[in-house]
Amino acid sequence: MSPDIKHGKNALKATAVWQTHQKPKQPTPLGVLAKTVSVFDTLPDSAFIRESQLVQSPKRPGIPAPLPFSAPTLWRKVKAGTFPQPVKLSQRVTAWNIGAVRAWMAAQTDGTV
Repeated sequence: MSPDIKHGKNALKATAVWQTHQKPKQPTPLGVLAKTVSVFDTLPDSAFIRESQLVQSPKRPGIPAPLPFSAPTLWRKVKAGTFPQPVKLSQRVTAWNIGAVRAWMAAQTDGTV
């Protein structure tokens, strides 16, 4: 349902009233969050994970990711050689080996890298 189209002073007022009566967005269910986080933890080291499942995304702010940085930062780290190189699974699919990512994360917490 959209506000009535009005012109002049009342247009802004009608829009403000319409916006205040909108239903608030529902928060992401906890089950979905737990499922997203546990995917990385439950997959074997030989599995692959794509960028969208690996890093934070402004399109999905409520869904946590294993790495606390953005996609551009991920690619800067790959280019600098401070993050594992991805594997090209097909012409349009690039993914990282979960075992290599876990080893990188462990090295970061140990302070060896």
